Amino acid sequence: MSSAAKDLKERGNQMFQLNRFEDALSYYDKAIIRDSNEASYFTNRALCYLRLKKWDRAMDDCRKAMELDPKNVKANYYYGKACVHSHNYDEAIKVLTRACDLSLAQKLAYGDEIAALVRHARREKFRIEEEKRCSQEVELQSYLNRLMDDDLQRRVNSLLESSNANGDSDEGLLMEEIDSIKNDVESKRDELNNLFAQVDDRRRKRDVPDYLCGKISFEIMHDPVITPSGITYDRESIKDHLHRVGHFDPITRAPLTVDQLIPNLAMKEVVDMFLQENEWAHDA
Repeated sequence: MSSAAKDLKERGNQMFQLNRFEDALSYYDKAIIRDSNEASYFTNRALCYLRLKKWDRAMDDCRKAMELDPKNVKANYYYGKACVHSHNYDEAIKVLTRACDLSLAQKLAYGDEIAALVRHARREKFRIEEEKRCSQEVELQSYLNRLMDDDLQRRVNSLLESSNANGDSDEGLLMEEIDSIKNDVESKRDELNNLFAQVDDRRRKRDVPDYLCGKISFEIMHDPVITPSGITYDRESIKDHLHRVGHFDPITRAPLTVDQLIPNLAMKEVVDMFLQENEWAHDA
């Protein structure tokens, strides 16, 4: 890191603190010209672009920073943020999960902020998928109702043609038969629409509460355990953390070993009840 480039970065930081983002960009640009191998210059500039809502430019700088330093937490985090704002939720979830893992491994303080953004990205992805499914089901419901209308008209026309061909003159009986056809079709229509209403009602309730989700995997906890610090994790996730990262609580940083994990039976009961009432959550 050259001295001149570092001074320019510091001037950029000062402008950033004053919310003078365009001026900050100018200094970061100059710093990068002096030294294009320092990842922090690109992450600083990426943060400026985020504040200016220039998502593509922010992602470009984050990619460069990750090329220079693949384990750079800020580069992964800012890239994930830009992906969220660009509605690219699959990519956001992937890179933010990596950022969260890196922050835990490096014992950085903003892992919770990243985890919250992962949950937000998951919700938004789920919301969009649900909206797409809902639109498809509305189209299907309309299509099936049109088929019923066509069926009603076909059956009535067939009855009238048969009546005319046979020379039937009992209009009262004919109207009864037409009413019977209409009632049959309307009964089936009611059943169909009630079925779609039930599906729609179940969909409205499809939301896994945050407190049921692990703070490492961000997925619903199937085997919750509690640490001496009072934090609940999914057993598999916390054991993996202790094995791969280190023997400390990811949230509180207090020393922690596997034998200190205690089953959280109260949370387990809540999770089991939620899964029993919401079978779709098994795949969430």
